[in-house]
Amino acid sequence: MPDVGDVVTAQLVVAPHDSSTSATLVVTAPDGTVSTPVTSTADGGQTWTAPLVYTLAGVWRLSWTVSGTGASVEHELVSVAPTPQAGAGAGGRVYATTTDLANYLGAAPPLDAQQLLDAASRMLDTRVLAYCRYDVTDLGMPSDPDVATAIGRAVCAQVAWWGEIGDSTGAAGVGYGSVSIGSVNLGRSVTSVSGDDSAARQLAPQVADELRAPHLHDKLFLGAVAVPW
Repeated sequence: MPDVGDVVTAQLVVAPHDSSTSATLVVTAPDGTVSTPVTSTADGGQTWTAPLVYTLAGVWRLSWTVSGTGASVEHELVSVAPTPQAGAGAGGRVYATTTDLANYLGAAPPLDAQQLLDAASRMLDTRVLAYCRYDVTDLGMPSDPDVATAIGRAVCAQVAWWGEIGDSTGAAGVGYGSVSIGSVNLGRSVTSVSGDDSAARQLAPQVADELRAPHLHDKLFLGAVAVPW
């Protein structure tokens, strides 16, 4: 799958073909903008190419029109991904890097590691960290190195959990055991479920282990009563 900014060569092979064969290309971008790149052939009309730059994420439509011998109309849909933004989640803080995840796993992280870290950071922000107290920087990141490391490891634990259950969105709808972090209590599902009740939409058991480390007792409050000052 191409990313935004990729420069590619669109290609069409025509059969049959001869000197009368001609091909044109119309490109429709995801925002509806239409362009007509210059096409050319270097083998007498069999293979036609055109330079193309993907400037937007989304689905692009490539429409070839062939006239003369081999006359036809060919359409192709191309899905273009956004430019990866390392360390910057969609509208929120990200507490761990792909290097942190690789070290936590003791193995190479998945190719979608950054997206998973973004999602895990948002999940912990809303379900755990919003109920915690700890010192932060002007950007809202933990200022104490021990707290920053613990939260980063908790995020990695959530990603590792998703890897274990094979689901990061809740689509699989599997059950899981009880987890309690501070004032956040999560019960066990005994049947296949979906949405927020699935294992993927709940906190990994290891998240509590990372945030309850003894050296954090005077630096991090979990929920209302879990960790005293």
